[in-house]
Amino acid sequence: MKQITEKLNSICLTLFMGGVILLSGCSEDFLKPDPLSFYEPTTTFSTESGLKSALAICDRHLKLYWATDHNEMLTVGTEYIFSELMVASATDKRSMLCDVANMLTPTSDNSSHQNLDRTNSMWYLWDETYSGIKYANTIIQFVDAVQSLDETTKNIYKGRAYFHRTFRYMALVFEYGDIPLVTKILEVSKQNYRSTKRDAILQMLAKDMEFAVQWVPDQKDMSQIGMVNKGACRMLLAKCYLAIGEYTKAKEQTDILINNSGYSLMTDNFGAFNDGGEPQTWPITRNVIWDLHRAENKLISANKEVIMGLPNRGSDAESFVKMLTMRILYPFLFDGRLKTKDGKQALLNLRRNHADYDPKYDYMRAFGRGIATFRPTYFQTHALWAVNGKMDVTDLRHNSEVGNWLRMEDYRVNNKASTEFGNPVTLFDDDGNLLCSDTIRRWYDVPHYIFYLDDPVNDANVSGSDGNRGATNGGNADWYLYRLAEAYLLRAEAKYYMNENDPTIKDDLNILRQRAKCSELYEGAVTIGDIVNERARELYWEEWRNVELTRVSLCLARSGKPDEWGNTYRLDDFDKQSGTDPNGGSYWYQRIVNYSMYNKGSVQIDATGNSNPNFTMDKKNLYWPIPNAAITANNKGELSQNYGYDGYDPATPKWDNWEDAVADEDKTD
Repeated sequence: MKQITEKLNSICLTLFMGGVILLSGCSEDFLKPDPLSFYEPTTTFSTESGLKSALAICDRHLKLYWATDHNEMLTVGTEYIFSELMVASATDKRSMLCDVANMLTPTSDNSSHQNLDRTNSMWYLWDETYSGIKYANTIIQFVDAVQSLDETTKNIYKGRAYFHRTFRYMALVFEYGDIPLVTKILEVSKQNYRSTKRDAILQMLAKDMEFAVQWVPDQKDMSQIGMVNKGACRMLLAKCYLAIGEYTKAKEQTDILINNSGYSLMTDNFGAFNDGGEPQTWPITRNVIWDLHRAENKLISANKEVIMGLPNRGSDAESFVKMLTMRILYPFLFDGRLKTKDGKQALLNLRRNHADYDPKYDYMRAFGRGIATFRPTYFQTHALWAVNGKMDVTDLRHNSEVGNWLRMEDYRVNNKASTEFGNPVTLFDDDGNLLCSDTIRRWYDVPHYIFYLDDPVNDANVSGSDGNRGATNGGNADWYLYRLAEAYLLRAEAKYYMNENDPTIKDDLNILRQRAKCSELYEGAVTIGDIVNERARELYWEEWRNVELTRVSLCLARSGKPDEWGNTYRLDDFDKQSGTDPNGGSYWYQRIVNYSMYNKGSVQIDATGNSNPNFTMDKKNLYWPIPNAAITANNKGELSQNYGYDGYDPATPKWDNWEDAVADEDKTD
């Protein structure tokens, strides 16, 4: 793997607007035109080894969305704060992206990419997504020139590259709307791009994925784990079909995945049992949901549910990236700002090499050294788990008794200097005074079964510092890209757009609920809200939540079907409204204003940075602003800015079909 990585580093590509400049080193700012180097791609990619290297960098690049772009950020977290499930919570930073309605502008992300005060990864979701498109375009453009390959093998390479390109374009069109369409590696710099309409790009993606499904092999016919397979292509094709309104075709693809592809839901314990690191602090009662989400079980042959995963385990630092879930996503607890009733610090960092060490209270080792860059909303931790108007107390995905879910009241005061030692931590004292100075960052529940990760190297360091003692940050971990569970949810969604009264919709949700040992099952008619809620329960931190909500918003507008409140949406204006009032907007916006803490007023906290955060979201924030740097760099043409942001002009010309956009790519004047 190290040799592959070194090879990739030597051919790493940098481009202007996604595909024009080839260099021998990687650059973070591909929007800046650079002089052409002596490097000759037609030579490098004339052999299969060159194509393999480019495909390997596509695969590695994909997992970095879930991993990290520096030590305080997980990129996909930015997706979640543009949803009803999470908000930014690094309250020590005044630049925390909470007042989105006012803070998010075309020029708001001008900070250095290495600036550790950055509290979102929007730059990454533009720059690096176009970089991923570039890597895929390299394969697509040069594969036909590799004379040693037969047509079938060439088509397999193309199909996998189409998957990578489609995955990234699906993200871009549902984050940014109408965007530049880049499908080629050009020999000269192009600075006269025009935006291509969202629906035109989606039509191209569906065509490409139909090709991929035809040629890419099934996982059972592959020797390697983690490469694009036919099942993953079917899943992505189903999403493309949903987005363009081909609901019957989407259902057909999910039917094949569920019934005819050899996959099945995992319903019993399997694989290796991980005891959770410190069972004396937090015992785990083995259960299928816990086993399903252990990194060591995600990609094994016994797991019949995984369709495609992201390999990310091992000791090779160049090949694997730490998933910092235990640092980024757990509450910030180990300091004096969470107190006991008698005024002491409630939770201490216990050291295993101290004489009075008691493993029963070693919460940092069991749960990590959280700094809470992002935190879940009350909806995600509480209201989401009610079905049929009742809180489902047996759902394994929300269950503390078996160890899967961590609630604040599960912590016990571990400071022996306090009279409260051994008692549950409390938010208020007996007189109703708040004992936590920052409830945004320091008081919330956690889906422990998802975020707990092993770090055996640091766990062996008994006497290290806070950040180097136990699995306090997280570790190398395989991750899911697609599981069969999502195919059931996509099928339910397709059925809803075809006939919202289809009585079998509930069956696709209930099979997941039955696996999770739920006491409440869906009965009668199911709403789109029920389907989207089940996605939140089942696919937390797997799906790109903002992208999926925006896709569903488009599907509702295109189909005319109602949401859970009876609202219907129009295709011509669901994405062209502004304001922070509770009425109107898209389904994405209605989920946010009804279920999250956005637009509810400012929050008073005692913090060194943002001590009065105001969480706001605007209807226009359905799409993010096209970065001003991209617009100005395209100085011989005109990119379209999104509705509601400075520079928006509805008269800006756009390509309304992908064929014309592709034909224009060769025109640089």
